Amino acid sequence: LRPGMKLPGIVNNITNFGCFVDIGIKESGLVHISKLKNEFVSDVNSVVKLHQHVQVTVLEVDEARKRIQLSMVD
Repeated sequence: LRPGMKLPGIVNNITNFGCFVDIGIKESGLVHISKLKNEFVSDVNSVVKLHQHVQVTVLEVDEARKRIQLSMVD
């Protein structure tokens, strides 16, 4: 898993600050609310739904903290 990789995923949790996406490995990645669209998003639920199939780009992988940052914008 490297920054820049484009992957398919499935939204498996929605929060008020973004959504978590299952990309087929143990840890889910976070798409921050600012990385959902190229415009301001006030409600995550207006962009994604639970179990929705999405295309994401890996922004950063923090192996020590087991965190994966993802984006849905190019």
